[in-house]
Amino acid sequence: MSIQINAAKKVACKLKTSFQVTKPSLQLIRTSINDCIVVVPTYNEKDNIIPMVTALKQLPIPVDILVVDDNSPDGTAEIVQKLIERYKGLYLIKRPKKKGLGSAYKDGFGFAVRNGWKYICQMDADFSHEPADVCRLLAACREGADVAIGSRYKRGGKIEGWPLKRWLISRTANLYAQILTRSRIKDLTGGFKCFTRGALEKINLNHVNSEGYVFQVEMNYRAAKQGLRIERLPICFTDRIRGFSKLGKDEAINGAKQLLKLVFNKNIHKDSK
Repeated sequence: MSIQINAAKKVACKLKTSFQVTKPSLQLIRTSINDCIVVVPTYNEKDNIIPMVTALKQLPIPVDILVVDDNSPDGTAEIVQKLIERYKGLYLIKRPKKKGLGSAYKDGFGFAVRNGWKYICQMDADFSHEPADVCRLLAACREGADVAIGSRYKRGGKIEGWPLKRWLISRTANLYAQILTRSRIKDLTGGFKCFTRGALEKINLNHVNSEGYVFQVEMNYRAAKQGLRIERLPICFTDRIRGFSKLGKDEAINGAKQLLKLVFNKNIHKDSK
């Protein structure tokens, strides 16, 4: 994969020198026949988006890509708009303001379901998730899983580049979520997954209301309530090299409150019947 990333960086350098920033527009008409689309939310990811799109387009299994950008001040959407001219099967939703990770995924998933993609993956734009692992998640769903989760905490998984404090916060948050939801999934807050279209239809995105990392917990919680087959695959999670993390103290505290509301939401139990 190192060869692939290096190739992506070379393409990124070439593209950066030739970029003309243009007025962004939505590319929301399906133009490919691939059965998988990868949803990538972005906010200020100009340094990562070119190598990420390049790496995904170089996978041995062809996939489409949907970038959901929250009007990044750094021009991420404008870069994607230019890339659309180069890559078939690349789509952009540019939202008017920063509306949150959960709603970004809901918009992206909704677009994918409405337009008939059979498999819908999600991942971060900052290379915390290894692009090559998309193939493993997709294979798990093609072999019968309704949801495939890339897990940092399943045996064989690992995290690189995190200080001890951040690891402890993550493990504590996941243990807290695990106890509240009575789940066997150890990595409930992870954001690297693949869903079948049928799984998203059963989960019913209209009923999902959480934001931030709790959105990931709620999707797992609802999937389990629906009796969906969930496969967990070990992954290596690497801390971002470029850009800055969006997770702050306030979001962590707010997330803990959201989890309590999620577990005591009687409507979730009604939805699963």
